[in-house]
Amino acid sequence: MVELVITEKPKAAQMIAGALADEKPVKKSNAGVPYYELKHKSRKIIVGCAVGHLYGLAEKKDKKRKGWTYPVFDIEWKPISEIDRSAAFSIKYLNTLKELSRHADSFTVATDYDVEGETIGLNIIRFICGQKDARRMKFSTLTKDELVSAYEHASSHLDWGQANAGLTRHELDWFYGINLSRALTSAVKEAGFFKILSAGRVQGPALKIIVDREKEIRAFRPEPFWMLELKAQSHGGEFIAWHEKDKFWKKEEAEGVLDRTKGKDGAVAEAEKSEFKQAPPSPFDLTTLQTEAYRCLRINPSRTLEIAQDLYTSGYISYPRTSSQQLPPGIGYSGILKNLSKQKEYSELCSELLKGKLQPNNGKKTDPAHPAIFPTGIPPKGLDGQKRRAYDLIVRRFLATFAEPATRQTVTLKIDVNGEMFVAKGTTTLEKGWHLFYGQYAKMKEEELPKISKGDHIRNKGIDMHDRETQPPKRYTPASIIRELEKKNLGTKATRSEIIETLYKRGYIQGQALEATDLGIQTVTTLGKYCPEIIDEELTRHFELEMEEIQAKQKTGEVVLEKAKKVLEKTLEEFRKKQKEVGEELITATRESEEKANTVGQCIACSQGTLMIKRGKFGRFIACSRYPECSATFKIPSTGLLKPTQDTCKECSHPIVLMIRRGKQPQPLCINPLCPSKNTPADVKEKPCQKCSEGTMVLRTSIYGGFLACNRFPKCRNIEKLKNPVK
Repeated sequence: MVELVITEKPKAAQMIAGALADEKPVKKSNAGVPYYELKHKSRKIIVGCAVGHLYGLAEKKDKKRKGWTYPVFDIEWKPISEIDRSAAFSIKYLNTLKELSRHADSFTVATDYDVEGETIGLNIIRFICGQKDARRMKFSTLTKDELVSAYEHASSHLDWGQANAGLTRHELDWFYGINLSRALTSAVKEAGFFKILSAGRVQGPALKIIVDREKEIRAFRPEPFWMLELKAQSHGGEFIAWHEKDKFWKKEEAEGVLDRTKGKDGAVAEAEKSEFKQAPPSPFDLTTLQTEAYRCLRINPSRTLEIAQDLYTSGYISYPRTSSQQLPPGIGYSGILKNLSKQKEYSELCSELLKGKLQPNNGKKTDPAHPAIFPTGIPPKGLDGQKRRAYDLIVRRFLATFAEPATRQTVTLKIDVNGEMFVAKGTTTLEKGWHLFYGQYAKMKEEELPKISKGDHIRNKGIDMHDRETQPPKRYTPASIIRELEKKNLGTKATRSEIIETLYKRGYIQGQALEATDLGIQTVTTLGKYCPEIIDEELTRHFELEMEEIQAKQKTGEVVLEKAKKVLEKTLEEFRKKQKEVGEELITATRESEEKANTVGQCIACSQGTLMIKRGKFGRFIACSRYPECSATFKIPSTGLLKPTQDTCKECSHPIVLMIRRGKQPQPLCINPLCPSKNTPADVKEKPCQKCSEGTMVLRTSIYGGFLACNRFPKCRNIEKLKNPVK
């Protein structure tokens, strides 16, 4: 008897095989795909892996249907390699699992225990293994003890609530995504322009939230107000106090107070102290991890999820796609702390916690499948950069949840200056409590006031009147928009960051402070005018609630999908009647948005043209709009997002662009490869290429500066950084 255990990723297969094996598992491969053979209590097991989704949804071919027609609901599951060219590599994983399943008598699904993991596992079981059901392992960490327990106590069936919810969600999202995207693209095509536009079940409402905020900002009209600041001197030292009215909406009123208090000393009318306990933070769920990583480390939510997933599959943290803010006792608090104490930077903190009663400050949010995110205690190896910092944040958050509350004190002083009250407030930390455990991530403002008492004399060192204006609402950040989507129950914990990334890619939003582009604003305006159902968050939220009912086995997917089809058919029928008008309105916004996004700045060579990002046979480049009269061109990297700025280089006056690359901080760069700021040497000596032995390493320049490269490029791609640039 042979059992096939199926995992979601190759790393998980390695971890599970190592945990279950009585002795060391035997690693084998098929077409480069790893799998493991082992014995667990004399039972022969093969552990094989997928690489995420191996199957996706596609439209069934119909010879009668031509072109991009809509609506379309006739779909089927197909190998994802047949749907997406970039997923071609997945076919070897599919074929390997198919080969392994031929030798298996029983099957166990060990994919991530969530809706997506269940969908991946079910599709493998039914399409590759030819089975209707399978055993199901459920675990939250890839530690040996938990994996062995998950195998020994595996359920005899798949989690059909999760599986049906997953299948329904995929079909629902496909119905909306394909049909709405085809409708928008067909609209601009009918109006005489071709551009792929997209919309989706959650994408539309998410964009509307950002656009509504942008409209608020653009419509905002600042209102002036005035504030009075007292520079006070006491026997204990200097401090600042502000008039108790805070904002004066009439300038003459503020000037009247200024006249009455000018040159007049004051006295302390009230001096109050109040202490309060500041509770430790709750454990991380995915959303709070993403928002905190953005606040503390400036790591974008999508990147945070990617890092957390990698830390999980390496065994260093628990499953990250969780909605829970609670740590159950069953995870073994003391065992984790003892293991963490073996890491030097956490040793003293863990020892301190182990002296007391271990009770985490659990939050309200729960998840039936997984606890809050926590470190397993396994010492990480080879972590650096963002991964190291993210891991440290997760560990310190875990420690902080067990710590004592912090004690803080607020001192409030009221200063009477000739009948006018000025107020000074300062808050300081008396006992650090959990701040000590959270370390640098516990950023608390410390404002200490002088030790003075009621009746003390206060010298007036001057009162300043500040001209201020009311400020518009702040734009969403990548973190705050995810919180907003969660609050409105739009999307899932695992998909919200992907939705925002899609809005970036489609040119609907831009910037770290999420700014809706003209294209994004016009798209929402047009859809709201002609077919508001596409951006209706109430409808989207309704379907999300029905997904939860399917998972709880209170509703069937068939009922939900039939309802969705009727809604879509009605929406798209109305859309088709106004398709040309929609297209014409979107074309104008598309052209303006593209021109704005591709405008780099004034051409330095001719002083008359505009430098634009263009695309040619060999990729993208920057060139003057007056070509061929002006032949100024600049090479730019073939990968990464290039965003124009309004800035010019202080060294050479060429435009500055912002290079945005995955996993790295945005980098401002002068487009001039010979800019003095890049220290590009002019006297580099050529030398033989060590890689191909035929070419010569010669000086090349790029937007990043000078480097050596083989002159046989592209046959030889050897490059070398310049070690000692001339300054």
